Amino acid sequence: MKNNFLRYILLCISFTIITEITNKIINLKDLLRLFLKDFLTINQINSYFEFQDKWHWVTYLYIPLIILIKTSVIATILYIGLFLSGREAKYNTAWNTSIKAEFIFLLVPIFKIIWFTFFQTKYDLNDVQNFYPFSALNITGYKNLESWFIYPFQVLNLFELFYIIYLGHEIGKLTHTNTDYGLKIVGLSYVPALFLWVATVMFFTLNYS
Repeated sequence: MKNNFLRYILLCISFTIITEITNKIINLKDLLRLFLKDFLTINQINSYFEFQDKWHWVTYLYIPLIILIKTSVIATILYIGLFLSGREAKYNTAWNTSIKAEFIFLLVPIFKIIWFTFFQTKYDLNDVQNFYPFSALNITGYKNLESWFIYPFQVLNLFELFYIIYLGHEIGKLTHTNTDYGLKIVGLSYVPALFLWVATVMFFTLNYS
């Protein structure tokens, strides 16, 4: 349990630091200011950024909370998958697997920095928000795509594929079997849950866009 907590803290710190670095490098604040000019007055924009600066520390609580919720939910899904397959496992072990797999997604902001620094040097807020490295959205583009299709096209990416394979590998080790067996459990637990989540996001996006 102690190792799980330390790994969780390291993950939170890593995501917080790399998020701050990414926002600085891509000038997110300036991009947001340009975007808001079409909707707010200068005074309203200044008030917004004053408020944002004042409460920026909340970010340091928000990121750990999101990571905790995500890893806990995925751990629960994997735990249920293991239980239904007749394999005994502790929840802490499933959570440990979920936390370790989450480190894969640290590569996403790194590739985002590389892309907007060396390849797409002219960009706006929409470009940054809709960009996801090595995803189907990069192939199709987002400008001619219906808004409710953007998220599923983002989810179809190589990082998610590596994430699923790594989960399968870890589950294989956990059950003293192999990666193929682990992937079967992941395919019967995490993958359906992921499809359900994507479908839910699509539904709300379609209804509120």
